[in-house]
Amino acid sequence: MNTRHVLAASALVAGLGVAAAALGADPTRVASATEVHIRVLYAILIEAENAHDIEKVRAMVWDSPDALFVAKTKTAAEGNWAGFWGREVVVDHLHELFAGTFRIDPDYSKEKIAFLAPTVAETYVPVDKMATDIALPIPVPPK
Repeated sequence: MNTRHVLAASALVAGLGVAAAALGADPTRVASATEVHIRVLYAILIEAENAHDIEKVRAMVWDSPDALFVAKTKTAAEGNWAGFWGREVVVDHLHELFAGTFRIDPDYSKEKIAFLAPTVAETYVPVDKMATDIALPIPVPPK
């Protein structure tokens, strides 16, 4: 069975150097070169994560307390999903993941980029395979 997972990386992409000048004042009118640049940077980020290159990942995470990475937690007691806020918190969480098995295989053919403001972009990429040591909860079968 091929389960699809979603990688939420909006904060990471927001910090990938989207230039206001390249976007112009209207976020709906984005230069195709800017969109291509974001796609390339996102792929570089995923390569760095898969290589467990924490310093390369740190350099790509937005240096702001507003940087947000939404991810599964290790246990249900932690809430199953959590927002990890701030650059160092995000990087520390990823570093913990890198200590074990961690690999993401995005389906780039389905990548979507939404420009939220002249200097902010959010990306969504479905993930075909994700290997991690995080225990994912198994739903109770219906009776």
